[in-house]
Amino acid sequence: MLELAILGFLAEGPLPGHELRRRISQLTGYTRPVRDGSLYPAINRLPRAGLIERRADPAAGAARYVLSLTAAGRAEMLQRLRKPADHEITDFTRFYVVLAFLSHLPDVAEQHAVLRRRLEFLEEPASFFYDDERPLRAEEVADPYRRGMLLTARATSRAERPWLREASRPRPRRGPRPRLGRQPRRHQETARNSSCFAGSASRGSGPCTRRRPR
Repeated sequence: MLELAILGFLAEGPLPGHELRRRISQLTGYTRPVRDGSLYPAINRLPRAGLIERRADPAAGAARYVLSLTAAGRAEMLQRLRKPADHEITDFTRFYVVLAFLSHLPDVAEQHAVLRRRLEFLEEPASFFYDDERPLRAEEVADPYRRGMLLTARATSRAERPWLREASRPRPRRGPRPRLGRQPRRHQETARNSSCFAGSASRGSGPCTRRRPR
């Protein structure tokens, strides 16, 4: 998840290290705080793999640097978006990281395939609590806090599934609009006279008259 967020934000343009950290924290920090002990090892690992470049930025001050995505890094990001791991589909926070950068995939059909995987997961019967192998519904759970967990999860799923269906629906392709060329003069006169007589008839008045040039 962390590496995909790094690659995804850098796909939008080079960033200083501190700005990259801020953006990742805003994306995932409300559920999983981003710690320096996990972020900076990932930043150091990706240049060694040839996925990002790191260069000094003397204008920003000592020990400041700018990160940018390489061609290999872009290819890696697209592959991770194209075929997310199962836990990146089922885990709420991880899926939202995928969703945040899914538009980078140039093929809309591949974007829709990822959304359909998430939809299929949400439509499977599931629960936090089970009676043997049978998932328990909120109405079957006596503990108020466990019932609250199930009710909240149900409401979230009911809101997400219609959006996934709509977003993954194929859109008809629109062809290019025909270019309207300039009509010959006699066609313009015919159209003008037709509209003139039609307007006169609707108003109950006589035919139009043409002004003579002065």
